[in-house]
Amino acid sequence: MGTESETEVQRMAVLGETRSWSPKPWEFRHYNCDFYHKSEVILVQVNPGEAFTIQRDDGQIQCITGPAQVPMMSPNGSVPQIYVPPGYVQQIIEENGVRRVLVLPQTEFHPGGHSPLHHPPPPPPHAHLQAFIPHPHIMHPHPHLYSGMAGGTGDMNPQYISQYHPAHTTIYSEQDTHPPQGRAAFAHRDERASKTYERLQKKLKERQGVGGGGGVGGGLALSKDSPPASPQKSRGTPPSGGDLQNGLGELDEDAKALQERLNSICKPVVTDIQARGASLSWVAPSQTEGDDEADDGVEGPVEPSFTYEVSVSYSGKDGKYKSAYSGVELSATLQDLRPATDYHVRVQAMCNCLQGIPSEPVSFTTLSCEPDRPGPPRKTSGTKSSLVLQWKAPCDNGSKIQNYILQWDEGKGTGVFEQCYYGPLKTYRLTKLSTASRYSFRLAAKNDMGVSEFSEVVHIMTSCSVPAPPLSPELIQSGVTWLCVRWHRPAGSPKEDEISYVLEMEEEGSGYGFQASYDGDELSHTVRNLHRSTTYRFRVIAYNAEGKSNPSSVSEFTTAPDRPSCPCRLAVKGKPHPTSFRLTWDPPKDNGGSDVTKYVVELSEGLSVCISGPSWNQVYCGSAMECVCDDLSPGCSYQARVHCISAGGESQLTEPLQVQTPPVPPGPCQPPRVIGKPKAREVQLRWAPPLVDGGSAVSLYSVEMFAQVDEGWEVYQGSELDCTVGSLLPGRTYSFRLRAANKAGYGPFSERSEATTGPGAPEACRPPHINCKSPTCAVISWEAPPCNGAAVSEYRLEWGAAEGSMQMCYTGAALSHEMRGLLPATNYFCRVQAVNVAGVGPFSEAVLCQTPCSVPAPVSSVHTLRESEMIVEGSRTIERGEDEEDEEARPLLYSPSTCLGLCWEAPCDHGSEITSYLIDLGEKQPILTGPVTKYIIQNLQPDTTYRIRIQALNSLGVGPFSHTFKLKTKPLPPLPPRLECTASSHQTLRLKWGDGPAKAQPTDSLQYHLQMEDKNGRFISLYKGPCHTHKVQRLNESTSYAFRIQAFNEAGEGPFSTVYTFTTPRSPPAPLKAPRVERVDESCEVSWETLPPMKGDPVVYCLQSMQGNSEFKQIYKGSATSYQLPNLSSSTEYRFRVCAIRQCQDAPEIIGPYSSTIILLPPRVDTPGVSGTTGSKAAEAQKQKRSLTDEQFSFLIIALLAVTSILIAVAIQYFVIE
Repeated sequence: MGTESETEVQRMAVLGETRSWSPKPWEFRHYNCDFYHKSEVILVQVNPGEAFTIQRDDGQIQCITGPAQVPMMSPNGSVPQIYVPPGYVQQIIEENGVRRVLVLPQTEFHPGGHSPLHHPPPPPPHAHLQAFIPHPHIMHPHPHLYSGMAGGTGDMNPQYISQYHPAHTTIYSEQDTHPPQGRAAFAHRDERASKTYERLQKKLKERQGVGGGGGVGGGLALSKDSPPASPQKSRGTPPSGGDLQNGLGELDEDAKALQERLNSICKPVVTDIQARGASLSWVAPSQTEGDDEADDGVEGPVEPSFTYEVSVSYSGKDGKYKSAYSGVELSATLQDLRPATDYHVRVQAMCNCLQGIPSEPVSFTTLSCEPDRPGPPRKTSGTKSSLVLQWKAPCDNGSKIQNYILQWDEGKGTGVFEQCYYGPLKTYRLTKLSTASRYSFRLAAKNDMGVSEFSEVVHIMTSCSVPAPPLSPELIQSGVTWLCVRWHRPAGSPKEDEISYVLEMEEEGSGYGFQASYDGDELSHTVRNLHRSTTYRFRVIAYNAEGKSNPSSVSEFTTAPDRPSCPCRLAVKGKPHPTSFRLTWDPPKDNGGSDVTKYVVELSEGLSVCISGPSWNQVYCGSAMECVCDDLSPGCSYQARVHCISAGGESQLTEPLQVQTPPVPPGPCQPPRVIGKPKAREVQLRWAPPLVDGGSAVSLYSVEMFAQVDEGWEVYQGSELDCTVGSLLPGRTYSFRLRAANKAGYGPFSERSEATTGPGAPEACRPPHINCKSPTCAVISWEAPPCNGAAVSEYRLEWGAAEGSMQMCYTGAALSHEMRGLLPATNYFCRVQAVNVAGVGPFSEAVLCQTPCSVPAPVSSVHTLRESEMIVEGSRTIERGEDEEDEEARPLLYSPSTCLGLCWEAPCDHGSEITSYLIDLGEKQPILTGPVTKYIIQNLQPDTTYRIRIQALNSLGVGPFSHTFKLKTKPLPPLPPRLECTASSHQTLRLKWGDGPAKAQPTDSLQYHLQMEDKNGRFISLYKGPCHTHKVQRLNESTSYAFRIQAFNEAGEGPFSTVYTFTTPRSPPAPLKAPRVERVDESCEVSWETLPPMKGDPVVYCLQSMQGNSEFKQIYKGSATSYQLPNLSSSTEYRFRVCAIRQCQDAPEIIGPYSSTIILLPPRVDTPGVSGTTGSKAAEAQKQKRSLTDEQFSFLIIALLAVTSILIAVAIQYFVIE
């Protein structure tokens, strides 16, 4: 259960059960079902570690251990009555159609809380078993076991105790199995059970550690919030049985003696019993006689220190006890008891970790006393001159209340009370009272023991007349959505009259009339949720218990206007100026019910926000909707905001508007100053930023330099604060000035500052002068440059064919130099520089010089032209077919046997254009050509070597010859051979040409090209190679074809031969299959296949026959496909074959090949004794023999020859070689 007594915890520990105690109470779940006509099933939930005991139909008791749910059926659908023990209550909870009966412990113990006349009656045995019908597989709980499982302290009849089996001791550990006599059960227990109990007490102490002296429940240390121990359970019989024999002998003799001494404490003595208190005293446990005898002659041990616990029960001896005292004294005083209440007190002794059995309880009853203080009387009815009062009886505290004392102050209000009623009734009527007057009353109760205290004073008023109309309401304060209205009490109404008021309100123009907005006894009220700037009408009505007054006169009040919304569309009008800009805005969308009187514009400089917020300054206040913000700084960012003011107050501020004033050019800078010692050609300057940046950061500086003239030029532009000015002249004085720029432009120039450069290297020389003496020689001269303070020590001359690749060619102090070995008509560049002790001066400008023209240079490279490049100029092209699909038009070429094609690279003309070339062939006269780079020499001898050299000519003369080249002409190409046809068929032609083998050798240099004319009259290539024969296939029968042939070798391609024409013959008929022969009596019928006509020519057939070993003879010729041969000889073998014959219209017949031969054997004469099966087999053999054709016969012969050859080879290998 959720709450356990101390003795219950002790019993579980003694029995050694290892189970967790569920904090949940027992639950009886109630489910609706259709069992037995609207019967209901009740589920009893058994928590883990707990047991549920029921009595079956056969009378046996069965225990069910948790966790489990036990279904039980109720035929009438009602929840069975559950009898709970004292200290527990039942509560029914219904959730989602499931009713739960929870058995819960009562709240904290209240001493004297029950009268001895109101004890709960004991539950009748089997009171609720009639509400249950046994159901298959459903077990019913015993009524007394319900209370035992729920509270653990319910009374159980003795007749059920004997039915418990010892093996079920642990299951029934929570049930009270002892008779209600309490301590009497302990007097009859045996000595063995007592020793076992003492041993387990010590074992429990060692298991749980040393506890406090006030611990209860067999050594278990309970928390301070644990409920008091149950008196009946604490006096239960100690556990017995075989399960308790394990720890016998563990307690020593001293502990056993001490335990016996603790158990022998006597019951306390009650003295000085009062109505609300009593005094107790008891005697400490004394030693037994056996202990005294054992100690004779021996000095006794030190007397132990005992601790005592006093527990009280007001619900009977077997009720729930609560601890009222714990200490070492032998007396105690009980306080805060209830008068005239039965109490049961017991004492329990403890020493160290051992706890004795509680003593026999002693009963006493507190004395009676005066009643409790009653409640104040209340008014049940009344008129203007009378009051009817009524009250309730208080607790009489054991003595019946005889009279009540009612006192009043007679309406004087002085606080002096007089008795107006004395008697046993609980109501009283007072008459002849004043109208609308207040009277005070108090009440007391009296019994035989005395008079109670008076109740609290209550004030009650009599009724009065209807109040007069009050004055019109007044306005205290008005708001935007509320009005605070007050009124006064009606004139002439007494102060004691309880008057309430109804405040009615009507909105102007609403049409709903007056509506009540307040009903109460206050004289003021704040009406809320109103509209702004709206007039409302108010009146007030007073009323009391007698009725309502007439309405007061009407008052009109108007709510205050609301503050307007912020102005709209704050913007800059026009373009901002460096020191001012114009703002404009629109009026607010909502003026709050009143006109805007003025606008206020605030301005803040900068975007950054300080810790205390931006600093806003008022720059405008007026009714206009635009203003000018002036006296601003250029290039600064400003935030502007505006709000408006009306009778309703100030509006919110608009969102800040960011405005950026345009910057102005920065102010003048300080003059730049020279940093370090000036060099010969550069000066380093540095400066500081301007003091005024014009509202924008300086982004650029410009430095101007002045020489001897007044006109300056810019030498630096950038964002740095220093610069290096170069390209200066040494020993010169220069002046500089500076100006700064930002986004707005450049500011004014600073004052000038002067700087003088030091001495330096010579200046650049003037361009040198070149004089060409010849095409290969030139003289260069130059002048001395300014020395810049130091004499020139030497000059350096550079010369080269390209301006970027000149090389040093002279170094010295002279002012001229002669260059030799130059190329004619060639451009040259030269430049000169001066050197002194200060350094090397810059080079002069490069001068271009061109040498005079000369005769051409010799030709350096000569090579021959390829044959394909030797084209006859102006000749027409001829078509030479490669194949039927690809045709190529080739131009007319020179013969490489009689011509040589030369090609050379043009030599350098040395400034004069080449006009012609001269080709020298040795013995022959030189050939003069034009200004070309290739030439074809004709009319040469084939296969001849020539020595050739070439020279170029221009207007200045003839250049030198080139090197001699040896070139050789090729031999003449071969002539075409004669073409002839050696074999032909209806689809092929075999052609042959020349003399030689059919297959060529790899070393043959002569090759042939065979071509055939197609339908379009073009020749296509058939064969190209060294062979002398070629077979042309896939031709048509009886068709003429034209051919030509060409021979070529390394000398070139020869001419084509004349056109040869060859015609294919007609095709013969196709060979026929072997004819079919069938014997018919003394004749046979021969048939064969049919061939279609061949290109319009009819086909006839020729049948030949051979009889015996004679020759084949024609027996039939015609167009039929079968023939019947009569008069066959029965002893002769016949052979047949057939061929097709093509009958041409303009040519002789063409006989096709004969078919394979078919053999007709003579019929075999069978003996009379041979059965029909033999004849059939012979017929099949004859049929197989007839099916063997010539091809099969040939294959058979070849196979036999092969086998014979293999056998001969094996014999030779075996007999000859070995």
